[in-house]
Order: sequence, then C-alpha cells, then structure tokens
Amino acid sequence: MRILLTTCSYQDTPGPHHELMEISKYGIGLDKIDIPSTKELKIPVLFTPGVNHDTVAEHTFLLLLAMAKNFPYAIDGTRAGRWDRKTGHELFEKRVGLIGLGRIGQEVARRARAFGMEVHAYGNYWPEDIAKEFGIIRHDSLDSLFSSVDIISPHTKLTNETLHCVNAERLAMMPDGSWVINTGRGELIDQAAVIAALDSGKLAGYAADVLDEEPPPADHPLLHHPKVIITPHVGSRTFESVPRQAMKSLTNLINALKGEGETNCANGVI
Repeated sequence: MRILLTTCSYQDTPGPHHELMEISKYGIGLDKIDIPSTKELKIPVLFTPGVNHDTVAEHTFLLLLAMAKNFPYAIDGTRAGRWDRKTGHELFEKRVGLIGLGRIGQEVARRARAFGMEVHAYGNYWPEDIAKEFGIIRHDSLDSLFSSVDIISPHTKLTNETLHCVNAERLAMMPDGSWVINTGRGELIDQAAVIAALDSGKLAGYAADVLDEEPPPADHPLLHHPKVIITPHVGSRTFESVPRQAMKSLTNLINALKGEGETNCANGVI
C-alpha cells in the first residue's frame, strides 16, 4: 500500500518495511492516528484544517438553542398532537466558556457575541486580535473557567491532557442548572460525571454531536436521557463543507506527491 486516504482512523502502526508513502486525512481530527510512529517512519500525515469551522460553530449553536428553547420537547409534542408550551431560556447575557480558541472556538465566540452573550475562554493558543474584537475574558485555568460560566463548550484537540477535561470536579464548580455542549470529541467528556450532574440538577442539559463510542450501542446511557440531545456526528457535514474537505484532502495529496505547494502536513515530515 502506498497511499492511504482516510475519513476516520488509522490505528495500525506500519512495519519497518512498509510501502506507505502518505496518509491523507479527510478531516481535522488526528487523535486516532499514531503521529509519533508516522514521524519516526517518515510518513507524511496530511489533514484539512480551515474547511469546516463555520459549519461546526453553527451546529454548536443549533444544539445550544435546542437545549435553551426545549426544541425536542416542542417538536415531539406537536407531532403527537399536543400543544404543551414548555418555558425556555434566553441566551442573552448568559456566560459561555470555551475550552480552546482555535478556528472553531473563534467562530463560536463570534456567534455568542451576536446573541449578546458574555464569552470566556481558556487555551494555550490565544489570538489577541480576536479576543479583543469579541471582548473574550481570558482564564488561566480550567477551574477558573468552569467556576465563572453557565455553559461549557470544548473546542480542543483530544490529547492525554484534555481527556475528560469536563469531569465531576469541574462540573461541581458550575452553577446549578448549567449546560454543556460537545461538538469536539466524545472523550473530552467524562460521561459518567455528566450523567450524574444531569440527574442531580447540576446540569439542566447536555447536547452533543460526538460520543465516546460511534456509532453508539442501543443501550448507550446518553441516548435516552430526557435532558440530553444527541446528533450523529453531522456537525461538519453540509453540502458546502463536504466538497471543501474533499478538495483540500486531494490537493494536499497532489501537492505532497509533486513536492510543491501547501500540504497541511501534521507531523512535520514534509
């Protein structure tokens, strides 16, 4: 095998006599690829940053609005012939905390400010111009962030350091009736801690486009919880973003083979 095009994961480590020239990832998540091994074996890993940040940010707000306005309850009710008007919440002046201020985090911040929300963030990468434009309040720790907001939305890479960054200890720092949204990676969330917080009332809702197991088993504990909204990892899938991702993945590969132009190499081999 000389070229691998992948939409999800590549967890097999190539042997010393491999014939793999390139790995071209259709997407931005690299947590399922053994980056150190590919670097050691000098196999370029290409990916497609900058193609779906608006799409994912929009989906993040779709989930937030669905929770705040009780959309699933209202839609299911009217379809069943009920006219049961459950009271929702405004987003205006709510405090949203972003874990990560990369491309997606920035676009979520932009939309949050348009709704009149107060934006807080924590992350190693800090774009001063964006933070100033949207009045983003910077925090020097996750504990500080969680204790200052009503809503948490992680937009960071999945690493050993960010695994379960949303956990029981930090959820306890939030006000009662808070919300968590996850359009990043399922493993950023301690699932058991979220369920316990939902059951206790610490969280009023949890909405996610990603799970720790995809597709989930039928008895996955989040699928049937009354305070949970789950979509099947479609946050980056639109008729606009899919062609962009495909073209960027192909362009990366062609440029790498030709040895010229942008390749978006994630492991520094090129």
